[in-house]
Amino acid sequence: MRLRMQRAQPWLAIGCAAALVIGIAAAAARPIVGREGLLPPGTELNEDVLDQPTELFDSELAGGKRSYLLNLGDMLFSSPAILGGVARQAGMSCESCHQQGTNNAKLFIPGMSVRPGTFDTTNALFNPKNDDGVFNPVTPPSLRGAKFLAPYAHNGRFPTLRDFIRNAIVNEFAGPGPSGQVLDALEAYIKDIAFLPNDKLTEGGRLSAKASAAAHRGEVLFNKPFRNDASMSCSSCHQPTASFVDHETHDVGTGDAFKTPTLLNAGLNAPYFHDGRYDTFDQVVAYFDRHFDLKLTNAEQSDLVAYLDAVGAADQPVTRDTVQIELDEIAQFASVLDTAVPEKNGEVITLTTDTIGNKWRELGENFPGRTDTSVGGGLTERLRAIGAAREQVLNLRRVAMASSAGDFDGAADALADYRKQTAIAAAAMKQAERYSLFNPQVRAAHFRALQRLTEMAAAAR
Repeated sequence: MRLRMQRAQPWLAIGCAAALVIGIAAAAARPIVGREGLLPPGTELNEDVLDQPTELFDSELAGGKRSYLLNLGDMLFSSPAILGGVARQAGMSCESCHQQGTNNAKLFIPGMSVRPGTFDTTNALFNPKNDDGVFNPVTPPSLRGAKFLAPYAHNGRFPTLRDFIRNAIVNEFAGPGPSGQVLDALEAYIKDIAFLPNDKLTEGGRLSAKASAAAHRGEVLFNKPFRNDASMSCSSCHQPTASFVDHETHDVGTGDAFKTPTLLNAGLNAPYFHDGRYDTFDQVVAYFDRHFDLKLTNAEQSDLVAYLDAVGAADQPVTRDTVQIELDEIAQFASVLDTAVPEKNGEVITLTTDTIGNKWRELGENFPGRTDTSVGGGLTERLRAIGAAREQVLNLRRVAMASSAGDFDGAADALADYRKQTAIAAAAMKQAERYSLFNPQVRAAHFRALQRLTEMAAAAR
């Protein structure tokens, strides 16, 4: 279990100097915002939250260890370098739309989103060649349990996960054609993302005794034939014994045929339908009641919603981010180098050192610097943590430079130095954690100060 915390732009220093306010005011007046000034004003990537979706892997749940291919794919999923053009320059990655391997309910890019949680994948900003001239945002799907959910994309046009991945990289985000090892790794990673455990549901897809009485009544309705067509029921498409899918596409009155979405963990995947038109299960049930003329009573609709809530739940839907969780992820990514360096795999070394370097930078940004007066203490500890993160970035750069020069013995030596410094950096960051943005109180004070500074900048314009 682990989290990621990536940001669209560096943390702004908090201070009261007039020059700083004027500088921010001038920047705000420029018609460029977002990471590297490339994303439209009002973009929200939902990257600055402490409680993020929990991510589990089938291999670990089965008692195994993470493989090299899983760690490589996990790292690539967080790497902007595999994408192209604007996405890469803006620092976006697969993770931006599929946080922790699930969806991103707050994703919003003006001109490409009709509402939070939607995104037009055929747009001119990220790949002009793929622009179809139609504004048709869809919901980036959760990837939990993806190996059970073929075909892929809302309209089911990709028979394999590999096809789906390649399309996202090359067509949606203008990335170069991925190598075989990149596709192998990303496919292995996504196929290992597990549905989250849910004690309200048995392995056979039936409700357990922990589900409510209303949910059990809803389960009966879910399996009951429709009044106008005895061959159909909710469960004829959402088959409980098959991850609540039938691997088919259906036109349910939304303008085209779309594949049956799973209901497992679906309570965590709002908004609903391919275009995110509904925010709640109540709205979804009311729509199907109208469309199929089910004539459900209010009580029956409530019971069906209770059933969907039970099936779509998870025992631990979110996990609080910590220094240790971030360090664990960095260690998993860095383990890729233990194979790539001896194999003299320059492509993987470059991608890995770049991605881990960004992770160390982002981790260091959680420790407010000297100018941030919102933090009450721990300046020495914070500065030590910031310095440790910077040193690790430099150590990784030495690995990359040696590899680029064909000096793989030198790369191995630099990697050994990086390993030695990792323990020192980890100790420094753990010591400073209580003064960092991982501390909810410090975080709240930091953002209050940032908001005041933003208001001052607006007033100075």
